[in-house]
Amino acid sequence: MTFEPIGAKIKNSSMGFDLAGKEWASYIPIATSLGLAIYVAWQAMRPKIGLVNPDIQKNDEKVVNTMDVEDIGDKIAFCRCWRSKKFPLCDGSHNAHNKKTGDNVGPMCLKRKNAS
Repeated sequence: MTFEPIGAKIKNSSMGFDLAGKEWASYIPIATSLGLAIYVAWQAMRPKIGLVNPDIQKNDEKVVNTMDVEDIGDKIAFCRCWRSKKFPLCDGSHNAHNKKTGDNVGPMCLKRKNAS
């Protein structure tokens, strides 16, 4: 058995390559390896999707908070960034989160209409 470089089997023809079926099959491992390398590199470079809730009530299957309308008062701000130490109320933690990540999240603010 003699060793031939891969490029030695490629023959020029008027259409580009003149290879038989078995010769094309010999390039399948190379093409597969190249495709896998490109896929792995793409997976490594694409943005990672992180958790929205970093540490609030992580032992619960779902975080649900309730509040009576009568307890709200004239105005209230609810946290939407999941970083507040007073969750579900906003404590302004979104400001640091926005600076760190470039995000633009803010609180959900509710206020009562003035009685007219």
